[in-house]
Amino acid sequence: MNGTTFRMPARRLAAAAAATALAAAPALLAGAAPAHATGDRGRASAAVLRTGLDVSLLDKTVQVPLAVSLNEVRAPRSAEKTSLTATLDGVDGGRPFSVLRADVARAEATVTAERAEASTRLARARLHLPGLPLLSVVEVDAVTSKAVCARGAAPVASSTLPASLTVLGKRVSVTTGGTTDVKVPGVGEVRLDFAHRETTSRTAAATALRLRVTVDPLNLNVAEVEGTLTLAEATCEAPPAPASTPKPAVKPQGAPETADLAETGGSSLTPWLAAGATALLAAGAGALALARRKN
Repeated sequence: MNGTTFRMPARRLAAAAAATALAAAPALLAGAAPAHATGDRGRASAAVLRTGLDVSLLDKTVQVPLAVSLNEVRAPRSAEKTSLTATLDGVDGGRPFSVLRADVARAEATVTAERAEASTRLARARLHLPGLPLLSVVEVDAVTSKAVCARGAAPVASSTLPASLTVLGKRVSVTTGGTTDVKVPGVGEVRLDFAHRETTSRTAAATALRLRVTVDPLNLNVAEVEGTLTLAEATCEAPPAPASTPKPAVKPQGAPETADLAETGGSSLTPWLAAGATALLAAGAGALALARRKN
């Protein structure tokens, strides 16, 4: 009687422990799955003006670099400033000179979880170079550039320009997406690239006006100015797509499982099955020993 009383609970306890271990195994394995990163946000930047010029002086055998920018911003930022001045050693006695003056000069860049966007706007602008204080390199009424990169959509780059502008005092017709050369005897040469746009699967870039200049002012101690000027630039990069969660494997339904452990080499549940069997054996052995002791 006493042997039966102790033997049955022990067996039930062992069976319950094994069942609990086996039931917990899938949950523990599921909890061990790797976490997926949410990904970065996009990027956007804008600039009203950027210069990369070399200024050669009359009385020196050196070149003075002129690298300045106006309203250059990166998301999330905006800026509005209508003039830019610079100083160069050896040019006009080191006094500041005007690089750009405009009625409106604005740059803006924004980024959200789904979208990156940049834009620039320039109105009634006049661009000058060292050694040419009275003659504008370019005069333009209004230009804009915009770049939009949305997640899951094709990036868009666009620029708008007036029908014409003035280069080194000459009126020039604008050819969208084309290139124009302007030469002025005794002054120099300017090559203009209108409404330059580039897009990829995730990025976009728009520039309203690019100028490649080579001028010989021979004024204010400036012998030559050579380099590039960029007006109304906007770039963006779309936020990356979210990481996809791997789908669980689907087990065929209704197919008989004829392969044994030796044939398959085991599975992810094999350690838990072994642990449950061990627990059953240990509980049974303990219950048997206890029953013999009572008898």
